[in-house]
Amino acid sequence: MNFSDYEYFALPLALAPDEASPDWNNKADNGWQLTAATMVGLQSVPGLVILYGSMVKKKWAVNSAFMALYAFAAVLICWVLWAHHMSFGTRISPIMGKPNFALSPNYLLLKTKIGFMPMADFVFFQFAFAALSVILLGGSLLGRMNFYAWMLFVPLWLTFSYTIGAFTIWGDGFLEKGIIDYAGGYVIHLSSGVAGFTAAYWVGPRHSHDRQHFPPNNIIHMLGGAGFLWLGWTGFNGGSPFAAGLIAPIAILNTHVCTATSLMIWVSFDMIVYKKSSVIGAVQGMITGLVCITPGAGVVDSWAAILMGMSSGSLTWYSMMVVHRRAALFQSVDDTLGVFHTHAVAGVLGGILSGLLANPRLVKLMYPASTYGTGLFYSFKDGKLDDGLKQMGYQLLGIAFVTAWNVVMTSFICIFISRFVNLRMDEEDLLKGDDAVHGEEAYALWGDGERILKPKRLHRPRIHKLLR
Repeated sequence: MNFSDYEYFALPLALAPDEASPDWNNKADNGWQLTAATMVGLQSVPGLVILYGSMVKKKWAVNSAFMALYAFAAVLICWVLWAHHMSFGTRISPIMGKPNFALSPNYLLLKTKIGFMPMADFVFFQFAFAALSVILLGGSLLGRMNFYAWMLFVPLWLTFSYTIGAFTIWGDGFLEKGIIDYAGGYVIHLSSGVAGFTAAYWVGPRHSHDRQHFPPNNIIHMLGGAGFLWLGWTGFNGGSPFAAGLIAPIAILNTHVCTATSLMIWVSFDMIVYKKSSVIGAVQGMITGLVCITPGAGVVDSWAAILMGMSSGSLTWYSMMVVHRRAALFQSVDDTLGVFHTHAVAGVLGGILSGLLANPRLVKLMYPASTYGTGLFYSFKDGKLDDGLKQMGYQLLGIAFVTAWNVVMTSFICIFISRFVNLRMDEEDLLKGDDAVHGEEAYALWGDGERILKPKRLHRPRIHKLLR
């Protein structure tokens, strides 16, 4: 008997189609997608809010956390008003979709193009990706960017940079049919890493004392934020197939295997070179593993995920701990949390390794109707070297396009904003930190946070006037 004969069987009442759940709606996929989208959202709020607020100097805790919270809210409004359709809507050029609202039930209750669930699932899931990208970028700018400039930067970068990468690679752009970017190694991590570094150049460095001495104010909270980020990646990579099928669990397992391997390698290098295991270093190793596996999580084997973790834990460690300290460019540009290394370098590494190690069987399961190629390793093994070389060509072209677009567009955005407000805070505000910017501080060390009112000066007449 064929599966098409299911209509001859009486379905349980909870599974039977009705007006609120039409026959194309897979309730299991729908439920998983809503869960995955929420997990991705939790990576930003509270994940990066806690991570940023704890990983910086005490006087910047409030400002850093609030930059993340503001970006999450601002991106959502922009996303449903115009940015979603610019990323996934009607094509108006090889790199851009037509701006439009994503608010009407006529659109949100339609079936998604990929999977069997309402379009509202897709809109919210992709919003969570977009918000995370902007917040990751902000990690390069902590401790000195004018908050008013940040308020303008978020919608502008989302509109003119993020949507371009998303449409080009995931929408209907010129790279969509060839490049392998399973869950955002290019669209999210390479773009945020390059854009963050570029913006850091235009904003300028932190106060000299802050740049030389910038200890985290709460390492335990930092680990809590990192935990949200790590476990939230289950939804990040597990939700990208838009189905609770075979690829999702493979992607989830690969994600955590790669991340654990990368963390262990990073900590090992710290212990060998510096004779101490750095907690901050462990978090950096964790992040590089998450980033590196993202472009290939659902299309590489688990042994390949371990290899990718070894690569991200070692090569990115060398990039951040050796090259960064020796190269004049990295010394002149103040990238506060090293986002260029943890996201741009690790994203490039993941994109190249995905093109090298993608298993054609998994690629076919993930993209059944596409023209995606196969990893160079498997193409050589199967005697189809041309296919593998073609795939590597697409991977490298994607790196070049995303890098160039973000350097140019982020520079234009920063120059444009600087015509209206200063990109960098005043020197006096840089000395004070949160109290100068928001009138609030992160921790009340005494008096339950009560402020002592400054006594008013008594305007006494001068002595020489009294003697007249």
